[in-house]
Amino acid sequence: MEATTGRERRRDPGHGPVPAPPEGRSARKRAEIVDAARELFLQRGYVGTSMDDVAALARVSKQTVYKHFGSKERLFIELLTGDMSRADDAVAGLAEAIPGSQDLARDLGAFARAYLASVMQPHLIRLRRTVIGEAERFPDVARAWYAAGPEQAYAQFAGWFTTLAERGLLRVDDPRLAAQHFNWLILSVPLNEAMSRPGGEARGDERDLDRYADEGVRVFLAAYAS
Repeated sequence: MEATTGRERRRDPGHGPVPAPPEGRSARKRAEIVDAARELFLQRGYVGTSMDDVAALARVSKQTVYKHFGSKERLFIELLTGDMSRADDAVAGLAEAIPGSQDLARDLGAFARAYLASVMQPHLIRLRRTVIGEAERFPDVARAWYAAGPEQAYAQFAGWFTTLAERGLLRVDDPRLAAQHFNWLILSVPLNEAMSRPGGEARGDERDLDRYADEGVRVFLAAYAS
């Protein structure tokens, strides 16, 4: 799932802003429920996981699970958005440097490497597969994932490229399209390969991922640099 590269408060489409997590003992209990849910969703899929299963693994009552999350859909969406938010943290500092960059090839390259490594975490690949596999039966879950992942990434990148074009560093007629090009020049090959592999593991090692990131940035700048 694409990191969104920013620190905007995530929204749960159709349900309003995702509530801020509680603090203290309640927060620990909530985190234990989410960890149990992640394990079960990855093992059994969305349909194959029940709130009873989550409660049993988290060693809480089913009423406690419902008190914190209200529904299985809400629990799964919070799991998704929380995991993507943690992926954001790995790239946030690099992302913030892009609009004011004095060496765009260097800074985009550093961001692209970290971004690709973040998106390619195996558990995120497996969650992506779960969402896509259930999109027909549970479209609200799929919409929530898309809005919190790819859609926010495109918006963030488009904002960068608008600013960089105003600074004369890029030639961009359609910032959103440029954002999509940038995203998929970096992600498309390794992500599609990992989606087809057991466990969501990337083919190759860190050097292979770095090569995809570096070449994606090179091709992007060949097309868009002033």
